[in-house]
Amino acid sequence: MSNNQIVNTTVAIEQLTSLLRGFGSRSILHQQAIVHSLGIPANDYISIDLLNELGPLTAGELAEKTGLSTGTITALIDRLEKIGYAHREKDPNDRRRVIIVPTYEDKEEIQQAYEPLNLAMQNVAKNYSEKELQIINQFLSEAVSVLDTQLQKK
Repeated sequence: MSNNQIVNTTVAIEQLTSLLRGFGSRSILHQQAIVHSLGIPANDYISIDLLNELGPLTAGELAEKTGLSTGTITALIDRLEKIGYAHREKDPNDRRRVIIVPTYEDKEEIQQAYEPLNLAMQNVAKNYSEKELQIINQFLSEAVSVLDTQLQKK
C-alpha cells in the first residue's frame, strides 16, 4: 500500500467514525422524540427495544444489558406489563426462571412511530446492491458488538 493509499484510508476511517458518532447522536434524538410522543420513560423504552432486538431475557439479563439495578428492572417490567408492552412468562427450559417477552411491536402506535423512518431507510438501502448491503450489514453488526463490549466496560 502506498503512502497516498494509507493517507486516503486513514481519512476515510476518520470520516466513518465521525459519521457513526453523528448517526448515534441522531438515533438518540429520534428515539427521544418517539419516547416523548408515546409518553414512555426513556429507560423503559430502551429496555423494551433491547428485548425486541435480543429476544426474551430474564430480569437479571436485562439489568446487565441496561446497567440498571434488578430492583429498578422489576419496577420497569411492572410498568411495561401495565401498558401492554411486555409480559412475564415461565422459562420453558427452567420453570423456576421468568423471562420478559416484548409485546409492543404489534401495537399500532409503535408501527406508526417507526413507519416514516423505516420507509426512508428502505429507500436509502435500495441504492445499494445485495453485496453492498451484506457488507453494510456485516459492518453494522460488528459495530453493535463493539458498542456492547464498550458498555460492558463501564
